[in-house]
Amino acid sequence: MDKLLSSKEMGEYLNLKQVTVRRKAAKGEIPATMIGRRFRFDKKEIDSWLHQNRPGRLLHILVIDDEPVIGQLFTDSLEKGNYQVTVTLSGLEAAELIANRHFDLIFLDLVMPELDGVEVFKRTREVDRYIPVVIITGYPDSDLMNRALEYGPFTVMKKPFTDSDITAVVNIILGVNQPRR
Repeated sequence: MDKLLSSKEMGEYLNLKQVTVRRKAAKGEIPATMIGRRFRFDKKEIDSWLHQNRPGRLLHILVIDDEPVIGQLFTDSLEKGNYQVTVTLSGLEAAELIANRHFDLIFLDLVMPELDGVEVFKRTREVDRYIPVVIITGYPDSDLMNRALEYGPFTVMKKPFTDSDITAVVNIILGVNQPRR
């Protein structure tokens, strides 16, 4: 972790008032760490956040499932929208992709050969603890699901599902087409 910036320094960096920076950090709109009773900001994390939230950027979704038909369903459902979809059939390849590229959302099957979804989820959390992950499974009450819970929160989507289920989940998680409050 690089040097942490104060609210005042972050305000100067973002050209915002200090009070606005604190308010946005309190609402979770700006990545921040609470140290004592004060917000601190990691400049590298802020730069990454700014890059990811720039207007007009395609949202990048990773689909990890050893069934090619599932990957094709996601591709067909999401490429109509403002999404770039990457599909992999391998947990090992997925772990490498996650370590080297940024994704806005990950759909992850738990039951896969070579490297199961729990291990992929664990490695995902080691790389990026905030990326939304949706576990796609036909076994929502399995031991694998319980093991995955050890590594943090996620959303579950039970197989079988339709293309409208996929777009609904993406829209909810990524806040697309949601009315502003």
